[in-house]
Amino acid sequence: MPGDYGVMGDDGSIDYSVHEAWNEATNVYLVVILVSFGLFMYAKRNKRKIMRIFSVPPTAESLSEPSFYDTMSKIRLRQQLEMYAISRKYDHQQPQNQADSVQLSLE
Repeated sequence: MPGDYGVMGDDGSIDYSVHEAWNEATNVYLVVILVSFGLFMYAKRNKRKIMRIFSVPPTAESLSEPSFYDTMSKIRLRQQLEMYAISRKYDHQQPQNQADSVQLSLE
């Protein structure tokens, strides 16, 4: 019986080496699955700690160069402040001009 692959030996006895190898492989797979599940649960609970390990700290170059949106927001804020200052200046000048104007009254 050369095609039986170790189920029966040459003398007719049952060869259990295939079953032992299958059991060992099954045990290894079971251990791998359990360890993977444990690591998944640990990662789920300690997500921030793990992300802090893999996060890249900002370089000095990126700190010296401001982002486009920060620059645009500062420009817009400066424009708004300038417009506010001009409007306040105009509001303060308006009553003086009215006092200089001639008041007409109907009798």
